[in-house]
Amino acid sequence: MAVEIKVPSLGESIREGTIARWLKKDGDVVRVEEPILELETEKATADIPSPAAGVLRIAVAEGETVPVGSVVGRIEEVAKVRAPAAPQPSPAIKTDGLAKAPEVASAPKREHKEAAVATPEKILSPAARHLALERSLDIAKLTGTGPGGRVTKQDVLDHLRQEEASGAPAAAAPPAVPESPKREPALGTPTGAPVEKRNGPAPAVREKRQRMSAIRQRIADRLVAAQQTAAILTTFNEADMSAVMGLREQYKESFKHKYGIGLGFMSFFVKAALEALKAFPVVNAWIDGNEVVYHEYYNLGVAVSTEKGLMVPVLRDADQMAFADIEKQIAALAQKARDGKITVDDLQGGTFTITNGGIFGSLLSTPILNPPQSAILGMHAIQKRPVAVNDQVVIRPMMYLALSYDHRLVDGRDAVQFLVRIKECIERPERLLLEI
Repeated sequence: MAVEIKVPSLGESIREGTIARWLKKDGDVVRVEEPILELETEKATADIPSPAAGVLRIAVAEGETVPVGSVVGRIEEVAKVRAPAAPQPSPAIKTDGLAKAPEVASAPKREHKEAAVATPEKILSPAARHLALERSLDIAKLTGTGPGGRVTKQDVLDHLRQEEASGAPAAAAPPAVPESPKREPALGTPTGAPVEKRNGPAPAVREKRQRMSAIRQRIADRLVAAQQTAAILTTFNEADMSAVMGLREQYKESFKHKYGIGLGFMSFFVKAALEALKAFPVVNAWIDGNEVVYHEYYNLGVAVSTEKGLMVPVLRDADQMAFADIEKQIAALAQKARDGKITVDDLQGGTFTITNGGIFGSLLSTPILNPPQSAILGMHAIQKRPVAVNDQVVIRPMMYLALSYDHRLVDGRDAVQFLVRIKECIERPERLLLEI
């Protein structure tokens, strides 16, 4: 009996998923609950476990997008996929008391069938077949790495590169065009210098096409929607990081010893953002049709960069967290995002977002809103710069801060004062402890 592998529902708003990759090959023996499939949706990537123990049979290839509930494969019982027993030799036929071998008139027919089974027809994807015919390749020489030995476009490209590296012609060269009897050298070419030949083997493939992931498509759609539906404006300021850096340096060892987590800069900015959001609640609100929705809770999204794109896991009720709780939660969510184990619930419900381009060296940027939110805070690289302090020029570690906001809802005065409040909390972190 075979057990079907179906695309599970990963959230109320998720209607389809993309087969990012099969973690096991067709025909592999798998255990129950063993991850066999990486499913990618518009919001998250999840590992799908095997519903039973047995042999995996893949029905849908990688890169295909299928609706929730679709059957993408099955698990067969091991007993049903065992190799058939070797055929028993035909018994000898007795004639006049002597053993006589049976007739073998059907032998040629059996050999023909065996030959047909030994050389199955190659299965090529449409893109692979088109490229193979275009380059006049011998299909029989292609090796397929897709499910069931399917030849993919990448297999054809790899074959072309191997032939090129071995010196064999990668494709049939186009017929040479006869040159004119008299050909003038190109302008600037010395007389007698060799003229570059235009005919010859086709150039090697120097580009690759890859399907955009569901998450990347969703990110693209949301960013475009944010630009088209909101009146985005950005205001800037800068903060002297001396006090925070000094406080962090003084207590980081005891902090880690007590809580088991490092003390980073993000927790200071989360705390500072909370103080500013409480002072300017419109920044924590958003527009819904003709209404403004004010939130009396503070769910802060912290942008995390992963191989699949930027994700924004949410710190729920961040105002109820201590520094150690914030650091632990950020670390846990970031690890889940990078491991591909982030869930839809981890990404939903944010009311304000913080992004830190400084970890990549960004000195200044204008972050884009995370709809339907009305504002996003951008942190940047810390850079030592000369600044005026008490009419004296001193060198201080400075960070540019950027606040992008929806000008339909947030006035410039509120946005500027919001950013000033964050600057004050960072430059005098004791305000965060006293909540003033």
